[in-house]
Amino acid sequence: MKEIKVPELAESITEGTIAEWLVNKGDQVEKGDPILELETDKVNVEVNADASGIIAELLKDEGDDVEVGDVIAKVDENGEASGSDGDDTSGEEESKEDDSNKEKEESKPEQKQDSSDAQSQEPSKKDTKDVVATPAARKRARELGIDLSEISARDPLGRIRPEDVDAAAKGNQKEQSKPSSKSSSSDDKSKKQEKKKEEPKKTEFDKPVERIKMSRRRQTIAKRLVEAQQESAMLTTFNEVDMTNVMKLRSERKESFQKKHDIKLGFMSFFTKAAVGALKEFPLINAEIQGNEIIQKKFYDIGMAVSTDEGLVVPVVRDADRLDFAGIEKGIADLATKARNKELQLDDLQGGSFTITNGGIFGSMLSTPILNSPQVGILGLHNIEKRPKVMPDDSIQARPMMYIALSYDHRIVDGKEAVQFLRRIKEMIEDPYDLLLEG
Repeated sequence: MKEIKVPELAESITEGTIAEWLVNKGDQVEKGDPILELETDKVNVEVNADASGIIAELLKDEGDDVEVGDVIAKVDENGEASGSDGDDTSGEEESKEDDSNKEKEESKPEQKQDSSDAQSQEPSKKDTKDVVATPAARKRARELGIDLSEISARDPLGRIRPEDVDAAAKGNQKEQSKPSSKSSSSDDKSKKQEKKKEEPKKTEFDKPVERIKMSRRRQTIAKRLVEAQQESAMLTTFNEVDMTNVMKLRSERKESFQKKHDIKLGFMSFFTKAAVGALKEFPLINAEIQGNEIIQKKFYDIGMAVSTDEGLVVPVVRDADRLDFAGIEKGIADLATKARNKELQLDDLQGGSFTITNGGIFGSMLSTPILNSPQVGILGLHNIEKRPKVMPDDSIQARPMMYIALSYDHRIVDGKEAVQFLRRIKEMIEDPYDLLLEG
Protein backbone atom coordinates (compact mmCIF):
# COMPACT_ATOMS: atom_id res chain seq x y z
CA MET A 1 0.00 0.00 0.00
CA LYS A 2 1.48 3.32 -1.13
CA GLU A 3 0.87 6.47 0.90
CA ILE A 4 0.23 9.74 -0.93
CA LYS A 5 1.48 12.78 0.97
CA VAL A 6 1.12 16.52 0.47
CA PRO A 7 4.27 17.41 -1.47
CA GLU A 8 6.49 20.44 -0.94
CA LEU A 9 4.81 23.21 -2.91
CA ALA A 10 7.04 26.26 -2.51
CA GLU A 11 9.34 27.77 0.05
CA SER A 12 6.65 30.11 1.37
CA ILE A 13 3.78 27.58 1.35
CA THR A 14 3.59 24.94 4.09
CA GLU A 15 -0.13 24.23 4.29
CA GLY A 16 -3.35 24.33 2.33
CA THR A 17 -7.01 23.33 2.22
CA ILE A 18 -8.41 20.47 0.16
CA ALA A 19 -10.63 22.30 -2.29
CA GLU A 20 -11.75 19.30 -4.33
CA TRP A 21 -11.03 15.60 -4.65
CA LEU A 22 -10.68 14.65 -8.30
CA VAL A 23 -10.90 10.89 -7.59
CA ASN A 24 -13.08 8.58 -5.53
CA LYS A 25 -12.28 5.48 -3.52
CA GLY A 26 -11.86 2.55 -5.92
CA ASP A 27 -10.79 4.69 -8.90
CA GLN A 28 -7.90 3.54 -11.06
CA VAL A 29 -5.07 6.10 -11.25
CA GLU A 30 -1.77 6.25 -13.08
CA LYS A 31 1.38 7.77 -11.67
CA GLY A 32 1.28 11.52 -12.32
CA ASP A 33 -2.53 11.75 -12.55
CA PRO A 34 -4.04 14.69 -10.61
CA ILE A 35 -6.01 13.39 -7.64
CA LEU A 36 -6.98 16.57 -5.78
CA GLU A 37 -6.98 20.34 -5.99
CA LEU A 38 -5.31 22.04 -3.04
CA GLU A 39 -6.14 25.65 -2.18
CA THR A 40 -3.23 27.63 -0.76
CA ASP A 41 -3.10 31.25 0.31
CA LYS A 42 -1.84 32.23 -3.15
CA VAL A 43 -2.94 29.77 -5.85
CA ASN A 44 -4.73 26.47 -6.31
CA VAL A 45 -2.41 23.57 -7.15
CA GLU A 46 -3.01 20.00 -8.22
CA VAL A 47 -1.53 17.14 -6.21
CA ASN A 48 -0.60 14.17 -8.39
CA ALA A 49 -0.49 10.47 -7.61
CA ASP A 50 3.08 9.25 -7.18
CA ALA A 51 2.12 5.61 -7.83
CA SER A 52 -0.21 3.68 -10.13
CA GLY A 53 -3.02 1.55 -8.74
CA ILE A 54 -6.41 1.75 -7.09
CA ILE A 55 -7.40 4.48 -4.63
CA ALA A 56 -7.83 2.36 -1.49
CA GLU A 57 -8.61 5.13 0.97
CA LEU A 58 -9.14 8.90 1.12
CA LEU A 59 -7.92 10.04 4.54
CA LYS A 60 -8.99 13.67 4.31
CA ASP A 61 -12.25 15.35 3.30
CA GLU A 62 -12.87 18.41 1.15
CA GLY A 63 -12.43 21.49 3.31
CA ASP A 64 -9.84 19.87 5.59
CA ASP A 65 -6.63 21.77 6.30
CA VAL A 66 -3.45 19.82 5.56
CA GLU A 67 0.26 20.48 5.88
CA VAL A 68 3.22 19.45 3.75
CA GLY A 69 4.02 15.81 4.55
CA ASP A 70 0.51 14.84 5.70
CA VAL A 71 -0.78 11.50 4.39
CA ILE A 72 -3.97 12.24 2.47
CA ALA A 73 -4.68 8.98 0.60
CA LYS A 74 -3.51 5.42 0.04
CA VAL A 75 -3.03 3.65 -3.28
CA ASP A 76 -3.10 -0.13 -3.67
CA GLU A 77 -0.43 -0.73 -6.32
CA ASN A 78 -1.55 -4.37 -6.78
CA GLY A 79 -5.26 -3.69 -6.71
CA GLU A 80 -7.70 -4.23 -9.55
CA ALA A 81 -10.57 -2.10 -10.65
CA SER A 82 -12.99 -4.52 -8.98
CA GLY A 83 -11.62 -3.34 -5.65
CA SER A 84 -9.77 -6.55 -4.58
CA ASP A 85 -6.89 -6.01 -2.15
CA GLY A 86 -4.07 -8.41 -1.44
CA ASP A 87 -3.97 -7.25 2.21
CA ASP A 88 -7.66 -8.06 2.82
CA THR A 89 -8.59 -10.82 5.24
CA SER A 90 -10.14 -14.07 4.09
CA GLY A 91 -13.49 -13.00 5.53
CA GLU A 92 -13.45 -9.90 3.38
CA GLU A 93 -12.56 -11.97 0.31
CA GLU A 94 -15.48 -14.31 0.97
CA SER A 95 -17.90 -11.42 1.33
CA LYS A 96 -16.64 -10.01 -1.96
CA GLU A 97 -17.11 -13.37 -3.63
CA ASP A 98 -20.68 -13.59 -2.29
CA ASP A 99 -21.42 -10.12 -3.57
CA SER A 100 -19.97 -10.94 -6.98
CA ASN A 101 -22.04 -14.18 -7.16
CA LYS A 102 -25.20 -12.24 -6.37
CA GLU A 103 -24.37 -9.72 -9.04
CA LYS A 104 -23.81 -12.51 -11.57
CA GLU A 105 -27.22 -14.07 -10.82
CA GLU A 106 -29.01 -10.73 -11.01
CA SER A 107 -27.31 -9.59 -14.19
CA LYS A 108 -27.36 -12.77 -16.36
CA PRO A 109 -29.85 -11.41 -18.92
CA GLU A 110 -27.78 -8.26 -19.32
CA GLN A 111 -24.34 -9.89 -19.17
CA LYS A 112 -23.61 -9.54 -22.88
CA GLN A 113 -24.71 -5.96 -22.98
CA ASP A 114 -22.62 -5.09 -19.89
CA SER A 115 -19.51 -6.60 -21.41
CA SER A 116 -20.02 -4.69 -24.64
CA ASP A 117 -20.57 -1.49 -22.65
CA ALA A 118 -17.35 -2.07 -20.74
CA GLN A 119 -15.46 -2.60 -24.00
CA SER A 120 -16.93 0.58 -25.47
CA GLN A 121 -15.97 2.53 -22.35
CA GLU A 122 -12.34 1.43 -22.29
CA PRO A 123 -11.16 3.49 -25.24
CA SER A 124 -13.05 6.55 -24.05
CA LYS A 125 -11.19 6.43 -20.72
CA LYS A 126 -7.90 6.37 -22.54
CA ASP A 127 -8.95 9.28 -24.71
CA THR A 128 -10.15 11.27 -21.68
CA LYS A 129 -6.64 11.42 -20.19
CA ASP A 130 -5.45 13.30 -23.27
CA VAL A 131 -8.26 15.87 -23.06
CA VAL A 132 -7.28 19.30 -21.71
CA ALA A 133 -9.77 20.10 -18.93
CA THR A 134 -9.87 21.85 -15.59
CA PRO A 135 -10.02 19.66 -12.45
CA ALA A 136 -13.51 20.97 -11.71
CA ALA A 137 -14.62 19.96 -15.21
CA ARG A 138 -13.23 16.45 -14.77
CA LYS A 139 -15.07 16.00 -11.49
CA ARG A 140 -18.30 17.39 -12.95
CA ALA A 141 -18.02 15.01 -15.91
CA ARG A 142 -17.59 12.05 -13.56
CA GLU A 143 -20.63 13.11 -11.52
CA LEU A 144 -22.78 13.36 -14.65
CA GLY A 145 -21.29 10.29 -16.37
CA ILE A 146 -20.17 12.25 -19.41
CA ASP A 147 -17.17 11.40 -21.59
CA LEU A 148 -14.83 14.41 -21.76
CA SER A 149 -13.57 13.37 -25.19
CA GLU A 150 -17.05 13.97 -26.61
CA ILE A 151 -17.32 17.54 -25.29
CA SER A 152 -16.40 20.54 -27.42
CA ALA A 153 -14.67 23.36 -25.52
CA ARG A 154 -15.70 26.97 -25.98
CA ASP A 155 -12.36 28.16 -24.60
CA PRO A 156 -10.12 29.43 -27.45
CA LEU A 157 -7.28 27.35 -25.98
CA GLY A 158 -9.39 24.18 -26.11
CA ARG A 159 -9.58 23.75 -22.31
CA ILE A 160 -12.85 22.16 -21.17
CA ARG A 161 -14.54 23.93 -18.27
CA PRO A 162 -17.47 22.97 -15.97
CA GLU A 163 -19.94 25.03 -17.99
CA ASP A 164 -19.03 23.00 -21.11
CA VAL A 165 -19.81 19.80 -19.19
CA ASP A 166 -23.14 21.21 -17.98
CA ALA A 167 -24.03 22.24 -21.54
CA ALA A 168 -23.29 18.72 -22.76
CA ALA A 169 -25.40 17.27 -19.95
CA LYS A 170 -28.36 19.43 -20.93
CA GLY A 171 -28.04 18.21 -24.52
CA ASN A 172 -28.13 14.60 -23.34
CA GLN A 173 -31.19 15.23 -21.17
CA LYS A 174 -33.15 16.54 -24.16
CA GLU A 175 -32.58 13.23 -25.95
CA GLN A 176 -33.76 11.14 -23.00
CA SER A 177 -37.42 10.46 -22.24
CA LYS A 178 -39.19 12.39 -19.50
CA PRO A 179 -39.50 10.63 -16.08
CA SER A 180 -42.84 9.12 -15.09
CA SER A 181 -45.23 10.98 -12.81
CA LYS A 182 -44.76 8.34 -10.11
CA SER A 183 -41.00 8.77 -10.00
CA SER A 184 -41.33 12.55 -10.04
CA SER A 185 -43.81 12.48 -7.16
CA SER A 186 -41.52 10.22 -5.12
CA ASP A 187 -38.64 12.57 -5.87
CA ASP A 188 -40.75 15.49 -4.62
CA LYS A 189 -41.47 13.64 -1.39
CA SER A 190 -37.80 12.86 -0.83
CA LYS A 191 -36.86 16.49 -1.53
CA LYS A 192 -39.44 17.66 1.03
CA GLN A 193 -38.02 15.25 3.58
CA GLU A 194 -34.50 16.55 2.90
CA LYS A 195 -35.68 20.14 3.35
CA LYS A 196 -37.17 19.25 6.72
CA LYS A 197 -33.85 17.74 7.78
CA GLU A 198 -31.96 20.84 6.61
CA GLU A 199 -33.90 23.31 8.73
CA PRO A 200 -31.49 25.91 10.17
CA LYS A 201 -30.30 25.31 13.71
CA LYS A 202 -30.90 27.88 16.41
CA THR A 203 -28.11 30.42 16.78
CA GLU A 204 -27.44 33.53 18.87
CA PHE A 205 -29.36 35.48 16.20
CA ASP A 206 -33.14 35.87 16.36
CA LYS A 207 -33.44 35.78 12.57
CA PRO A 208 -32.09 33.29 9.98
CA VAL A 209 -28.39 33.46 9.16
CA GLU A 210 -25.96 31.38 7.13
CA ARG A 211 -22.47 30.51 8.32
CA ILE A 212 -19.90 30.22 5.55
CA LYS A 213 -16.37 29.08 6.21
CA MET A 214 -13.82 31.54 4.86
CA SER A 215 -11.58 30.08 2.18
CA ARG A 216 -7.89 29.90 2.94
CA ARG A 217 -7.23 32.63 0.39
CA ARG A 218 -9.86 34.92 1.92
CA GLN A 219 -8.38 34.30 5.39
CA THR A 220 -4.93 35.23 4.08
CA ILE A 221 -6.23 38.35 2.34
CA ALA A 222 -7.96 39.47 5.54
CA LYS A 223 -4.85 38.81 7.62
CA ARG A 224 -2.49 40.68 5.31
CA LEU A 225 -4.74 43.69 4.86
CA VAL A 226 -4.95 44.11 8.62
CA GLU A 227 -1.18 43.62 8.93
CA ALA A 228 -0.59 46.30 6.27
CA GLN A 229 -2.60 48.82 8.28
CA GLN A 230 -1.05 47.84 11.62
CA GLU A 231 2.59 47.63 10.52
CA SER A 232 2.84 50.65 8.21
CA ALA A 233 2.23 54.37 8.63
CA MET A 234 -0.20 54.41 5.70
CA LEU A 235 -1.41 57.69 4.26
CA THR A 236 -3.22 58.53 1.01
CA THR A 237 -2.91 61.57 -1.25
CA PHE A 238 -5.22 62.41 -4.17
CA ASN A 239 -5.24 64.25 -7.48
CA GLU A 240 -7.40 64.34 -10.58
CA VAL A 241 -6.46 63.76 -14.18
CA ASP A 242 -7.97 65.18 -17.35
CA MET A 243 -8.31 62.12 -19.60
CA THR A 244 -9.16 64.08 -22.77
CA ASN A 245 -5.84 63.58 -24.57
CA VAL A 246 -5.49 59.92 -23.63
CA MET A 247 -9.00 59.19 -24.90
CA LYS A 248 -8.28 61.14 -28.09
CA LEU A 249 -5.02 59.25 -28.66
CA ARG A 250 -6.71 55.88 -28.05
CA SER A 251 -9.44 56.81 -30.52
CA GLU A 252 -6.85 57.73 -33.16
CA ARG A 253 -4.63 54.68 -32.70
CA LYS A 254 -6.92 51.88 -31.47
CA GLU A 255 -7.64 50.29 -34.87
CA SER A 256 -4.08 50.37 -36.17
CA PHE A 257 -2.77 49.28 -32.76
CA GLN A 258 -5.07 46.26 -32.62
CA LYS A 259 -4.31 45.26 -36.21
CA LYS A 260 -0.58 45.43 -35.58
CA HIS A 261 -0.43 43.84 -32.13
CA ASP A 262 -3.67 41.81 -31.94
CA ILE A 263 -4.54 43.45 -28.59
CA LYS A 264 -6.63 46.48 -27.64
CA LEU A 265 -4.96 49.67 -26.46
CA GLY A 266 -6.31 50.26 -22.95
CA PHE A 267 -5.77 52.82 -20.20
CA MET A 268 -3.71 50.50 -18.00
CA SER A 269 -0.68 50.57 -20.28
CA PHE A 270 -0.61 54.39 -20.11
CA PHE A 271 -0.79 54.39 -16.31
CA THR A 272 1.79 51.59 -16.06
CA LYS A 273 4.25 53.54 -18.21
CA ALA A 274 3.52 56.72 -16.27
CA ALA A 275 4.02 54.89 -12.96
CA VAL A 276 7.38 53.49 -14.08
CA GLY A 277 8.50 56.95 -15.18
CA ALA A 278 7.46 58.47 -11.87
CA LEU A 279 9.09 55.65 -9.86
CA LYS A 280 12.40 56.40 -11.58
CA GLU A 281 12.12 60.02 -10.43
CA PHE A 282 11.04 59.06 -6.88
CA PRO A 283 12.84 55.79 -6.17
CA LEU A 284 11.83 55.49 -2.49
CA ILE A 285 8.29 54.65 -3.62
CA ASN A 286 9.80 51.63 -5.39
CA ALA A 287 11.34 50.30 -2.18
CA GLU A 288 10.55 48.29 0.95
CA ILE A 289 11.66 48.17 4.58
CA GLN A 290 13.59 45.23 6.04
CA GLY A 291 14.46 45.78 9.69
CA ASN A 292 16.47 48.98 9.88
CA GLU A 293 17.31 48.99 6.18
CA ILE A 294 15.61 50.40 3.09
CA ILE A 295 15.76 48.04 0.11
CA GLN A 296 15.65 50.31 -2.94
CA LYS A 297 14.67 48.24 -5.97
CA LYS A 298 16.32 48.82 -9.33
CA PHE A 299 13.68 46.87 -11.23
CA TYR A 300 10.06 47.65 -12.09
CA ASP A 301 7.81 44.61 -11.60
CA ILE A 302 4.33 46.12 -11.45
CA GLY A 303 1.54 44.25 -9.67
CA MET A 304 -1.95 44.46 -11.18
CA ALA A 305 -4.80 43.89 -8.73
CA VAL A 306 -7.36 41.49 -10.25
CA SER A 307 -10.71 40.65 -8.71
CA THR A 308 -11.75 36.97 -8.77
CA ASP A 309 -14.60 35.00 -7.23
CA GLU A 310 -12.27 33.89 -4.44
CA GLY A 311 -10.89 37.34 -3.67
CA LEU A 312 -8.31 39.83 -4.85
CA VAL A 313 -5.03 38.60 -6.31
CA VAL A 314 -2.08 40.66 -7.52
CA PRO A 315 -0.19 39.02 -10.40
CA VAL A 316 2.93 40.82 -11.59
CA VAL A 317 3.94 42.24 -14.98
CA ARG A 318 7.71 41.68 -15.03
CA ASP A 319 10.18 44.33 -16.20
CA ALA A 320 7.45 46.78 -17.20
CA ASP A 321 10.12 49.38 -17.97
CA ARG A 322 11.41 47.20 -20.81
CA LEU A 323 8.01 46.52 -22.36
CA ASP A 324 6.25 48.62 -24.97
CA PHE A 325 2.55 49.42 -24.75
CA ALA A 326 1.57 46.23 -26.58
CA GLY A 327 3.75 44.12 -24.30
CA ILE A 328 2.13 45.60 -21.20
CA GLU A 329 -1.40 45.16 -22.56
CA LYS A 330 -0.70 41.52 -23.47
CA GLY A 331 0.88 40.86 -20.10
CA ILE A 332 -2.11 42.31 -18.23
CA ALA A 333 -4.63 40.41 -20.37
CA ASP A 334 -2.77 37.12 -19.93
CA LEU A 335 -2.54 37.49 -16.14
CA ALA A 336 -6.20 38.50 -15.81
CA THR A 337 -7.30 35.44 -17.81
CA LYS A 338 -5.12 33.12 -15.75
CA ALA A 339 -6.43 34.65 -12.52
CA ARG A 340 -10.09 34.16 -13.43
CA ASN A 341 -9.45 30.61 -14.66
CA LYS A 342 -7.48 29.72 -11.50
CA GLU A 343 -4.37 29.03 -13.55
CA LEU A 344 -1.95 31.44 -11.86
CA GLN A 345 1.36 29.98 -10.75
CA LEU A 346 3.34 31.07 -7.71
CA ASP A 347 5.86 32.83 -9.93
CA ASP A 348 3.07 35.05 -11.27
CA LEU A 349 2.40 36.47 -7.80
CA GLN A 350 5.81 36.93 -6.22
CA GLY A 351 8.28 39.80 -6.21
CA GLY A 352 6.29 42.88 -7.25
CA SER A 353 7.78 46.29 -6.45
CA PHE A 354 4.71 48.55 -6.89
CA THR A 355 0.98 47.91 -7.41
CA ILE A 356 -1.81 49.48 -9.48
CA THR A 357 -5.47 48.84 -8.64
CA ASN A 358 -8.36 50.00 -10.81
CA GLY A 359 -11.61 50.33 -8.90
CA GLY A 360 -13.01 52.39 -11.75
CA ILE A 361 -14.01 49.29 -13.67
CA PHE A 362 -16.61 48.67 -10.94
CA GLY A 363 -17.75 52.31 -10.88
CA SER A 364 -15.71 53.52 -7.89
CA MET A 365 -15.30 57.29 -7.85
CA LEU A 366 -12.82 57.57 -4.96
CA SER A 367 -11.05 55.18 -2.59
CA THR A 368 -8.00 54.79 -0.36
CA PRO A 369 -6.24 51.62 -1.56
CA ILE A 370 -4.45 49.51 1.08
CA LEU A 371 -0.73 48.80 0.62
CA ASN A 372 0.31 45.46 -0.77
CA SER A 373 3.00 44.73 1.85
CA PRO A 374 5.97 44.84 1.87
CA GLN A 375 5.58 47.40 -0.92
CA VAL A 376 5.39 51.04 0.19
CA GLY A 377 3.21 52.43 -2.60
CA ILE A 378 0.00 51.59 -4.46
CA LEU A 379 -1.73 53.64 -7.17
CA GLY A 380 -5.54 53.66 -7.23
CA LEU A 381 -7.46 54.47 -10.43
CA HIS A 382 -11.15 55.36 -10.52
CA ASN A 383 -14.12 55.91 -12.78
CA ILE A 384 -13.99 58.48 -15.59
CA GLU A 385 -16.82 61.01 -15.53
CA LYS A 386 -17.37 64.33 -17.22
CA ARG A 387 -17.06 67.24 -14.82
CA PRO A 388 -16.84 71.01 -15.31
CA LYS A 389 -13.25 72.24 -15.49
CA VAL A 390 -11.96 75.79 -15.58
CA MET A 391 -9.58 76.11 -18.53
CA PRO A 392 -6.50 78.44 -18.75
CA ASP A 393 -8.60 81.04 -20.61
CA ASP A 394 -11.16 80.94 -17.74
CA SER A 395 -13.72 79.17 -19.89
CA ILE A 396 -15.58 76.23 -18.38
CA GLN A 397 -15.70 72.95 -20.26
CA ALA A 398 -17.09 69.49 -19.56
CA ARG A 399 -14.02 67.21 -19.49
CA PRO A 400 -13.58 63.48 -18.79
CA MET A 401 -11.93 63.48 -15.37
CA MET A 402 -10.51 60.71 -13.17
CA TYR A 403 -9.55 60.86 -9.51
CA ILE A 404 -6.28 59.06 -8.78
CA ALA A 405 -4.95 58.10 -5.35
CA LEU A 406 -1.56 57.12 -3.98
CA SER A 407 -1.39 55.26 -0.68
CA TYR A 408 2.15 55.22 0.70
CA ASP A 409 4.13 54.19 3.76
CA HIS A 410 4.98 57.43 5.57
CA ARG A 411 7.87 55.72 7.39
CA ILE A 412 10.12 56.17 4.36
CA VAL A 413 8.04 58.23 1.91
CA ASP A 414 7.47 61.87 2.84
CA GLY A 415 4.31 63.72 1.90
CA LYS A 416 6.22 65.98 -0.48
CA GLU A 417 7.51 63.00 -2.51
CA ALA A 418 4.10 61.34 -2.57
CA VAL A 419 2.35 64.49 -3.82
CA GLN A 420 5.03 65.13 -6.45
CA PHE A 421 4.90 61.50 -7.57
CA LEU A 422 1.14 61.66 -8.14
CA ARG A 423 1.42 65.03 -9.87
CA ARG A 424 4.08 63.61 -12.21
CA ILE A 425 1.71 60.82 -13.20
CA LYS A 426 -0.99 63.43 -13.84
CA GLU A 427 1.35 65.39 -16.12
CA MET A 428 2.36 62.33 -18.16
CA ILE A 429 -1.23 61.12 -18.59
CA GLU A 430 -2.40 64.57 -19.67
CA ASP A 431 0.41 64.69 -22.26
CA PRO A 432 0.36 61.08 -23.48
CA TYR A 433 2.03 61.74 -26.84
CA ASP A 434 5.40 62.25 -25.17
CA LEU A 435 4.72 59.25 -22.95
CA LEU A 436 3.98 57.12 -26.01
CA LEU A 437 7.18 58.25 -27.72
CA GLU A 438 9.28 57.64 -24.59
CA GLY A 439 7.62 54.25 -24.04
